Amino acid sequence: MTGRPPPVVIDDLAEPQFSEDAQAAFGFMAEAGAGLDLAPAPLMAAACEQTGLDAYGADDFVERLDILCRALNREANLSPAGRFAQHALLTGLLRNRLLVEDRIRRHPEILDIEVRAPIIICGLPRTGTTHLHNLLSSDPALRSLPYWESLEPVLAERERPADGAADPRRARTEQALWLVDAAMPFFKRMHEMTVDHVHEEIQLLAIDFSSMLFETIAPMPTWRDHYLARDQRPSYAYLRRILQVLQFERGGDRWVLKSPQHLEQFVALVDTFPDATFVVTHRDPVSVTASMSTMLAYAARMAQSRIDVPGLASHWAARLETMLHTCVDERDALPADRSVDVRFDDFMADDLAMAARVYEVAGQPFGDRARASMEAFMVDHPRGRHGTVVYDLEQLGLDRAERQRALAFYAERFDLAAELPA
Repeated sequence: MTGRPPPVVIDDLAEPQFSEDAQAAFGFMAEAGAGLDLAPAPLMAAACEQTGLDAYGADDFVERLDILCRALNREANLSPAGRFAQHALLTGLLRNRLLVEDRIRRHPEILDIEVRAPIIICGLPRTGTTHLHNLLSSDPALRSLPYWESLEPVLAERERPADGAADPRRARTEQALWLVDAAMPFFKRMHEMTVDHVHEEIQLLAIDFSSMLFETIAPMPTWRDHYLARDQRPSYAYLRRILQVLQFERGGDRWVLKSPQHLEQFVALVDTFPDATFVVTHRDPVSVTASMSTMLAYAARMAQSRIDVPGLASHWAARLETMLHTCVDERDALPADRSVDVRFDDFMADDLAMAARVYEVAGQPFGDRARASMEAFMVDHPRGRHGTVVYDLEQLGLDRAERQRALAFYAERFDLAAELPA
């Protein structure tokens, strides 16, 4: 690719350096967040005031929200700006829940809508899930979740635009992405985010306050342990409820879904979506550990002033090892005739051939329109167009040989070759 930016080494992971614009934004957030209380009662009251609604549906989520708030307060080491950001995240999720439940109350027929045979991509970040998700989602025959819709799945009645007018959710998403780009200019090299890019449903799972999304804020052992100990099937059932609302709002028939947390939730997925097709992506787990830990250490600057990079990397190395053990142990829980394993190297060697294979397993027609849409997407979104990041285990305080030994069980199970360091 001509004009491709050279690879970069991110050398400010521990002590983030920001542009003047980002510093100004964080200064405003720090001042605004000084008096904010991260606790269920004030958060829920704020969401009710902002929406004019007060019916949250089943209230079992409140206990989970309380555990999360205590972990954020005691373990996340939030910066003043980070406290503001988490207050905004939690109140936004509570608003979304109120609006989802209000829409169902107004239109109870929503719960009769069929969520038919979704195609669900299960795999860790950096294993090709995003590219595969975007590729399949370019087919107009499949329903996917644009980023703006993932942040605000239901628009308040008072904000509904007139015919031909702009949806205000798009402008709000654009504003949020401005801060991401200003504070993390290299993030697009790892995971490009735009208003309309296809996003994973981890944001929707968070509306029930049981999601890996919260683990990515900062290492919070209390929250991690609570999440891992809980049967996630009720929260996946709530995800299905939200998908029904989204189909009612904007139509669509067959979803293509994706989230890294699915890799350790095969039982919940099969129970919730018994007719789904499952696509499980795989890559050298040591390389995945390096790239994912780097990405999360870089993103941690949105919540913390100083980053304990070795501590964060150690946390995620152990967390990924746990996830991969669950994947190996429960892989056979997925239906053999409706599941496929996708190795990263095979996918990168021939994108369209792998997409056609997924469609065959899913019983989805791979016709001229689907192929043309995917070809057009690849032309418009060439891989690596923003450049790449150098991932260095040593920079993270991790030992390659130790990680190779620890993760050999997974590499051997799925016949994965070790990748050379970048």
